[in-house]
Amino acid sequence: MNGSRARDAGQPLLLGVRHHGPGSAKAVRAALEASRPRVVLIEGPPEADPLVPLAAAEDMRPPVALLAHAVDEPGRSAFWPLAGFSPEWVALRWALEHGVPARFIDLPAAHTLAWERDEEDMDGGEKDGEDGGTDAGAEQDALGEDVRVDPLGVLADTAGYDDAERWWEDVVEHRGAGKGDALAPFTALEEAMTALRETYGSGGHGRDLIREAHMRLRIRDARREFEDGVAVVCGAWHVPALRRRTGVTADRALLKGLPKVKTDVTWVPWTHRRLSRAGGYGAGIDSPGWYAHLFAVPDRPVERWLTKVAGLLRAEDRTVSPGHVIEAVRLAETLAALRGRPLPGLGEATDAVRAVMCEGSDVPLALVHDRLVVGDVLGEVPHTVPAVPLQRDLERTQRRLRLRPEAAERELDLDLREETGAERSRLLHRLRLLGIDWGRPDASRSGTGTFRETWRLRWEPELAVRTAEAGVWGTTVLAAATAKAEADAVAARGLADVTTLAEHCLLAALPDALPVVMRVLADRAALDTDVAHLAQALPALVRSLRYGDVRGTGTAALTEVAAGLAERVFVGLPPACAGLDADAAEEMRGHVDAVHGALSLLGDVPAAPDGRLRARWRAVLRTLSVRDTVPGVLRGRAVRLLLDEGELAQDEAARFMGLALSPGTPPADAAAWIEGFVGGSGGGLLLVHDERLFGLVDRWLTAVPTEAFTDVLPLLRRTFSAYESGVRRTLGELVRRGPGRRDRTDTAAAGAPGFGPGVDEARADAVLPVLRLLLGPDCDEGTRGERVEVRR
Repeated sequence: MNGSRARDAGQPLLLGVRHHGPGSAKAVRAALEASRPRVVLIEGPPEADPLVPLAAAEDMRPPVALLAHAVDEPGRSAFWPLAGFSPEWVALRWALEHGVPARFIDLPAAHTLAWERDEEDMDGGEKDGEDGGTDAGAEQDALGEDVRVDPLGVLADTAGYDDAERWWEDVVEHRGAGKGDALAPFTALEEAMTALRETYGSGGHGRDLIREAHMRLRIRDARREFEDGVAVVCGAWHVPALRRRTGVTADRALLKGLPKVKTDVTWVPWTHRRLSRAGGYGAGIDSPGWYAHLFAVPDRPVERWLTKVAGLLRAEDRTVSPGHVIEAVRLAETLAALRGRPLPGLGEATDAVRAVMCEGSDVPLALVHDRLVVGDVLGEVPHTVPAVPLQRDLERTQRRLRLRPEAAERELDLDLREETGAERSRLLHRLRLLGIDWGRPDASRSGTGTFRETWRLRWEPELAVRTAEAGVWGTTVLAAATAKAEADAVAARGLADVTTLAEHCLLAALPDALPVVMRVLADRAALDTDVAHLAQALPALVRSLRYGDVRGTGTAALTEVAAGLAERVFVGLPPACAGLDADAAEEMRGHVDAVHGALSLLGDVPAAPDGRLRARWRAVLRTLSVRDTVPGVLRGRAVRLLLDEGELAQDEAARFMGLALSPGTPPADAAAWIEGFVGGSGGGLLLVHDERLFGLVDRWLTAVPTEAFTDVLPLLRRTFSAYESGVRRTLGELVRRGPGRRDRTDTAAAGAPGFGPGVDEARADAVLPVLRLLLGPDCDEGTRGERVEVRR
């Protein structure tokens, strides 16, 4: 096999590749070294030609991508990803290193973006995302308007393989670069693609025909300028079409009348994880980390790979010795021989790792896949690349606050009492307002105070699109977030949306946007009569009031609005709770809990009218607790909240429960009352420590008729299953002992294990030094009475 088809006499050197294929990348480098062309033409958007020199910058690190977006619609964009093992990137770097011009020859992005817009308008919706020219390679292109064929899959099937990836590894990746004729692999691929196009159609998809016509025109232009010194790097599927002789008039006719939009192009960082995704902006590469390894290592790729895997597993405290690596290499080679492969591939290496290093477990193997096979590599681009002003401001702020974008997810704890922590928090909240979700708050790790925040940060490549899109709101993050918040306030539909926005404005420190949001909030609150909407809005407002002391944001304007919302909730809640079905009552219980929690927080704000609001709320709860038309779950909840507030004595709470569980009450309503009273946090402890309440529930439950027990059981199971395991175990023990044996003294007298005949003074005194450290120097242990009080 020779390279006659790759470069016939007087013809350009056509190097058909598999996009993001390390074997193709090595072959391209060998072919360019052997042929030494005077110009290199690459499949990609021609608008990126001015950006080509930046690929040689010292701080340019692949994976990167060319980002093209419509100037008037920044959200309409396309990416052309390039990894270090991409043939296009190798050709680009070779040209720059040898002083040879490099140009992109695919259909301009101006047409691509306009084309996508027209198709979306016709379909009535948006697509997942455009993956651009260099991403839609031979293995993914359409071979017909209605039928799509995977060329590599067809070739693999013809060769007797059931896996196209395995076939590609055997015939290309394991062949090695620089062995024999450097153009031989391109000749073989061109012959195969020519046969496929003859079988499945000469052009097929209309867009392919137009792209290929544009590429042929650009190749003709380059040949007129450089004569025979032209090399073309493109998807192998396009090579037969570029080789075919067509008239200039026919090619230009295909391009006539194409839609067009004004477009900007820049370089943006990319990630291996994004390359591994098939949809959206991904490239559909299952193993970018493995491909990068194959491209980078000089020899013995399997041995080096398994050594890398062993290092990762050892770093995760797994026992992996050099002997494991040796045995894994032997097993991978044996598997390759049994499967008829020339060398072990990723499949054999993975099977060997599972059997030898992971002891058959897929759990550590999943870690290997995530960290190495895919990887969290994030590329870098120079600061001199073109960008919208908002992107520039964001980059400056990231450098000033030492917040480096990373592809791997990481946790960030912020202390808002420190200026750096507060500034980082404001930046992340402002970006969230703009739809740039670089960080997401981790509510599970944040405390109940207002001075600490925990974030999970991960930079995704498409955030570059979000940044460009947000540039329409302003040239700085602060200005853009302010304008976006004002626009969102006016466009918000519900009251809860406006209150949430007000909270975000305080978190993001947007004082200029807050008056607009507050004006809209006051107008919406005055018009909204739905108690559920008012109850949903109140907690966000109260949380906002608590942010002022730590963040230095004025919140006086919110206090009056919050108090007004609370008053309207007090008036409307009792009638709104009457006559609700089970689902509506459960939803309303959530609103009651939210309002109760909000008013508890509101009491911590000095400017809030604490006494009046809290007294009014307790009166509302008492009304709910005694009104027969209110569902049992809400009546029980009202009694529980009053008990927690200290407004009901234990005796009175027991009286309410006795009434609710009386024989005249339907079992389902009684079970709902129990759910409202003892459901949620702390409900189980009430039953553990209050013998009277426990006895009431016990006697009621044993008296429920058999025919009604089946109906109330699911509700009771939901109530008690929510308790912690220790509480459930204690309740079960109390039921087993029976009534009259819950008191500690009675238990001790009965000889129950674990209880002594009396109080051990020496053991009790032993804990006093620790308590004194916890309670402070004012804790005096000098008298017996004080010791007894501490024990209590």
